[in-house]
Parts: sequence; structure tokens; C-alpha cells
Amino acid sequence: MDAQQSNTVEESKREQEELAQTIMARNFHPSVIGPEAWEGYMFSDLEIRIKESTDLYGAVLWPSAMVLCHFLETNRDKYNLTDKNVIELGAGTGLVTIVSSLLGAKVTSTDLPDVLGNLRYNVVRNTKGRCKYIPVVTELIWGAEVPKRFPRTTHCFDYILAADVVYAHPYLDELMDTFDYLCQENTHIFWAMRFRLDPENNFVDRFQQRFHLEELYDLPSLSIKLYRAWRRDTRTTDHREAAA
Repeated sequence: MDAQQSNTVEESKREQEELAQTIMARNFHPSVIGPEAWEGYMFSDLEIRIKESTDLYGAVLWPSAMVLCHFLETNRDKYNLTDKNVIELGAGTGLVTIVSSLLGAKVTSTDLPDVLGNLRYNVVRNTKGRCKYIPVVTELIWGAEVPKRFPRTTHCFDYILAADVVYAHPYLDELMDTFDYLCQENTHIFWAMRFRLDPENNFVDRFQQRFHLEELYDLPSLSIKLYRAWRRDTRTTDHREAAA
């Protein structure tokens, strides 16, 4: 590697680290401890208060959600969510759903039954009176149930959003099938993931058999990558041009 290439690599690393720091700086803590614990986030020039539930894995906010929210907010000219149909998979504490709603989307926020109480609380708390569309919070179990809940004749999503849904859980095949079913010919997938173990890496390899994959962010200090994806089949021949 020559000096010019080395300088380019170092500059890229600095930019990635600065981006990671900018994203994480959106998190703040309450100055005074009150009766209810919450974490604060700044998006769309608004304070968002998120209640976590530490006894549930899905009710803890992970940095991947902040990465996805930052991208959606700072790229809204290119990927305008206003009046778009959006579904979030594995919504967890609801930050991505909330930010997407603040950006004007019609959001369906989904997760497992035991997470919905905390999810609904956060979504209502942070979107009431602030958003054009009231987000819909609903149960979704990945896999065979999805076509029954969201028949294609009546449900077409412009965007599928997912943050940190890929980790060493036993439902990766069902998650893949859910992406595959919900992603129609003009659907964008925005997916942020933290790389931990081999199952995550293998999932990405298998994902690329069904979808085109574009890397948008690579943040080594957070072990997080953000992707945009769209279907590989012939129905999507003009998909990339339409997104430009």
C-alpha cells in the first residue's frame, strides 16, 4: 500500500469514528433522577424519552437503532418517508418506529407479545400530538404467520426497517422468510446489525442469495454495519434506478 492509499484508509477510519461519535452523542441522560427511569435521545430536533425493560432482551435499546435513526433523519431528502408505508421488524423499545413516524411515515411497529406493552408505551408517549400518522403497534411472530397478518393484496410496504434483529437466536430462518415475503418489487430494506458471532456472518451470506445488498455505513468502533437491500428477482430490474 502506497502513502496515498494509506492516507485514504486513515481518513476513512477517522470519518467512521467521527460518525459513530456523532450518532452516540444523540443519547443523553436525565439531569435529575425521577420516579421513572428513561434514556433520552435527540432526533428531528425533538427529545425522545425511552423506557427500557432490562428483564426483556427485546426491550433494551441497542446502538443499531440509533445508527438506523441517524441515517433516516440525515438522508430524508434521498429516502423521503413522508406518507410512505413502513413496517419495523423487532421494534423493541420503539426508537426507530418513533423517529420514522416523526419523519412522516405511516408505521406498523411489530414485535413479540411480551415486548408490546413497553413498546406501545414508548411509542404513544413520544408520538402523541407530534406525528401526522399514529403508529400501529402489533404482534408479529416471524415465519408462517406473516402472510396471514399481512396479505400482499392489502399490505404493500415501501420500507422495511430492522435494527439488531440478527443475533444468535433460533429463528433466523423465519426472519429470512419474513424479509422475503414482505419485500415486494419496490420495497427498500434498511437493516442495521451488530456483528457478534458466526451466525450473523452466515445470515448476511444467505441474505445476499435473495437480495441485493448495499453497505451504507461501516462503524468498526460499534461493530455495526447498515445496509440497504432490495429483491434480486427480475421484477426489480428498474428498482435501483427508481431509488436514485
